[in-house]
Amino acid sequence: MTGKREKIPAKYVLGNPVCFLAFGFGSGLAPKAPGTFGTIMAVPFYLLFANLPMPAYLALIFLLFCLGVWVCGRCEQILNIHDHSGIVWDEFVGLFITLTGVQASALSVIAGFCLFRLFDIFKPWPISWLDRRVHGGLGIMLDDAVAGVFAWLSLQILLKFWFTV
Repeated sequence: MTGKREKIPAKYVLGNPVCFLAFGFGSGLAPKAPGTFGTIMAVPFYLLFANLPMPAYLALIFLLFCLGVWVCGRCEQILNIHDHSGIVWDEFVGLFITLTGVQASALSVIAGFCLFRLFDIFKPWPISWLDRRVHGGLGIMLDDAVAGVFAWLSLQILLKFWFTV
Protein backbone atom coordinates (compact mmCIF):
# COMPACT_ATOMS: atom_id res chain seq x y z
CA MET A 1 0.00 0.00 0.00
CA THR A 2 1.10 3.54 -0.65
CA GLY A 3 -0.42 6.94 -0.07
CA LYS A 4 -0.80 9.18 2.95
CA ARG A 5 -4.62 9.22 2.87
CA GLU A 6 -5.38 5.59 2.15
CA LYS A 7 -8.34 4.43 4.24
CA ILE A 8 -7.40 1.96 6.95
CA PRO A 9 -10.10 -0.25 8.47
CA ALA A 10 -10.58 0.72 12.12
CA LYS A 11 -10.10 -2.89 13.23
CA TYR A 12 -6.44 -2.77 12.11
CA VAL A 13 -5.79 0.28 14.27
CA LEU A 14 -8.00 -0.50 17.26
CA GLY A 15 -6.88 -4.13 17.39
CA ASN A 16 -3.16 -3.39 17.37
CA PRO A 17 -1.69 -1.64 20.45
CA VAL A 18 1.18 -0.11 18.45
CA CYS A 19 -1.10 1.39 15.78
CA PHE A 20 -3.66 2.36 18.42
CA LEU A 21 -0.99 4.56 20.03
CA ALA A 22 0.39 5.80 16.70
CA PHE A 23 -3.14 6.77 15.66
CA GLY A 24 -3.53 8.81 18.85
CA PHE A 25 -5.87 6.41 20.66
CA GLY A 26 -7.95 6.17 17.47
CA SER A 27 -8.25 9.92 16.80
CA GLY A 28 -6.24 9.54 13.60
CA LEU A 29 -9.08 7.49 12.14
CA ALA A 30 -11.06 10.70 11.53
CA PRO A 31 -12.00 10.74 7.83
CA LYS A 32 -11.10 14.43 7.44
CA ALA A 33 -8.27 16.37 9.12
CA PRO A 34 -6.85 13.49 11.21
CA GLY A 35 -3.92 15.69 12.31
CA THR A 36 -6.32 18.25 13.72
CA PHE A 37 -8.32 15.56 15.51
CA GLY A 38 -5.08 14.09 16.86
CA THR A 39 -4.06 17.50 18.17
CA ILE A 40 -7.49 17.92 19.80
CA MET A 41 -7.04 14.53 21.46
CA ALA A 42 -3.66 15.70 22.79
CA VAL A 43 -5.15 18.69 24.66
CA PRO A 44 -6.53 16.74 27.68
CA PHE A 45 -3.19 14.95 28.01
CA TYR A 46 -1.38 18.29 27.94
CA LEU A 47 -3.69 19.56 30.68
CA LEU A 48 -2.87 16.45 32.70
CA PHE A 49 0.88 17.10 32.40
CA ALA A 50 0.92 20.93 32.33
CA ASN A 51 1.70 21.38 36.03
CA LEU A 52 4.65 19.01 36.13
CA PRO A 53 7.93 20.61 37.17
CA MET A 54 9.77 21.79 34.06
CA PRO A 55 12.49 19.10 34.18
CA ALA A 56 9.83 16.37 34.44
CA TYR A 57 7.77 17.95 31.62
CA LEU A 58 10.82 18.13 29.34
CA ALA A 59 11.79 14.55 30.22
CA LEU A 60 8.25 13.46 29.39
CA ILE A 61 8.43 15.17 25.98
CA PHE A 62 11.77 13.47 25.30
CA LEU A 63 10.41 10.06 26.30
CA LEU A 64 7.21 10.52 24.26
CA PHE A 65 9.30 11.61 21.26
CA CYS A 66 11.51 8.51 21.54
CA LEU A 67 8.48 6.27 22.02
CA GLY A 68 6.91 7.97 18.99
CA VAL A 69 9.91 7.23 16.78
CA TRP A 70 9.46 3.54 17.49
CA VAL A 71 5.63 3.43 17.57
CA CYS A 72 5.13 5.49 14.40
CA GLY A 73 7.86 3.65 12.52
CA ARG A 74 6.50 0.27 13.56
CA CYS A 75 2.91 1.19 12.66
CA GLU A 76 4.12 2.44 9.28
CA GLN A 77 5.69 -1.01 8.74
CA ILE A 78 2.59 -2.85 9.93
CA LEU A 79 0.33 -0.90 7.59
CA ASN A 80 2.93 -0.87 4.81
CA ILE A 81 2.07 2.79 4.17
CA HIS A 82 4.70 5.53 4.33
CA ASP A 83 3.75 8.28 6.83
CA HIS A 84 0.00 7.62 6.79
CA SER A 85 -1.95 10.77 7.66
CA GLY A 86 -3.75 8.89 10.45
CA ILE A 87 -0.51 8.46 12.39
CA VAL A 88 -0.90 11.37 14.81
CA TRP A 89 1.33 10.55 17.79
CA ASP A 90 3.64 13.23 16.38
CA GLU A 91 0.85 15.80 16.84
CA PHE A 92 0.72 14.95 20.55
CA VAL A 93 4.42 15.63 20.96
CA GLY A 94 4.32 18.70 18.71
CA LEU A 95 1.54 20.24 20.80
CA PHE A 96 3.36 19.41 24.05
CA ILE A 97 6.46 21.18 22.68
CA THR A 98 4.36 24.17 21.61
CA LEU A 99 2.87 24.56 25.08
CA THR A 100 6.10 24.05 27.04
CA GLY A 101 6.27 26.45 29.98
CA VAL A 102 2.96 28.07 29.07
CA GLN A 103 0.24 28.66 31.63
CA ALA A 104 -2.58 26.22 30.89
CA SER A 105 -5.23 28.86 30.18
CA ALA A 106 -7.89 28.59 27.49
CA LEU A 107 -6.28 31.45 25.53
CA SER A 108 -2.78 29.98 25.55
CA VAL A 109 -3.96 26.46 24.68
CA ILE A 110 -6.14 27.71 21.80
CA ALA A 111 -3.39 30.00 20.50
CA GLY A 112 -0.80 27.22 20.80
CA PHE A 113 -3.14 24.74 19.12
CA CYS A 114 -3.74 27.11 16.18
CA LEU A 115 -0.07 28.01 15.78
CA PHE A 116 1.02 24.37 15.88
CA ARG A 117 -1.58 23.37 13.30
CA LEU A 118 -0.49 26.24 11.01
CA PHE A 119 3.18 25.23 11.14
CA ASP A 120 2.31 21.55 10.76
CA ILE A 121 0.01 22.10 7.78
CA PHE A 122 2.03 24.71 5.85
CA LYS A 123 5.44 23.26 6.74
CA PRO A 124 7.75 26.24 6.15
CA TRP A 125 11.44 25.49 5.66
CA PRO A 126 13.12 23.54 7.30
CA ILE A 127 9.99 21.59 8.29
CA SER A 128 9.18 20.82 4.64
CA TRP A 129 12.78 19.75 4.01
CA LEU A 130 12.68 17.36 6.98
CA ASP A 131 9.30 16.02 5.87
CA ARG A 132 10.71 15.12 2.44
CA ARG A 133 14.15 13.88 3.46
CA VAL A 134 13.87 12.07 6.80
CA HIS A 135 11.85 8.87 6.71
CA GLY A 136 10.55 6.21 9.05
CA GLY A 137 9.54 6.87 12.61
CA LEU A 138 12.18 9.57 13.05
CA GLY A 139 10.89 11.43 9.99
CA ILE A 140 7.29 11.21 11.18
CA MET A 141 8.24 12.66 14.56
CA LEU A 142 10.93 15.16 13.61
CA ASP A 143 8.98 17.49 11.33
CA ASP A 144 6.23 17.88 13.93
CA ALA A 145 8.75 18.44 16.70
CA VAL A 146 10.30 21.27 14.67
CA ALA A 147 6.81 22.62 13.90
CA GLY A 148 6.24 22.55 17.67
CA VAL A 149 9.43 24.57 18.26
CA PHE A 150 8.39 27.16 15.65
CA ALA A 151 4.90 27.33 17.17
CA TRP A 152 6.43 27.65 20.68
CA LEU A 153 8.58 30.59 19.56
CA SER A 154 5.58 32.26 17.92
CA LEU A 155 3.43 31.64 21.00
CA GLN A 156 6.07 33.15 23.27
CA ILE A 157 6.09 36.31 21.13
CA LEU A 158 2.27 36.49 21.17
CA LEU A 159 2.06 35.97 24.90
CA LYS A 160 4.80 38.51 25.63
CA PHE A 161 3.63 41.31 23.38
CA TRP A 162 -0.09 40.85 22.67
CA PHE A 163 -1.80 38.64 25.21
CA THR A 164 -1.86 38.63 28.94
CA VAL A 165 -2.79 35.29 30.39
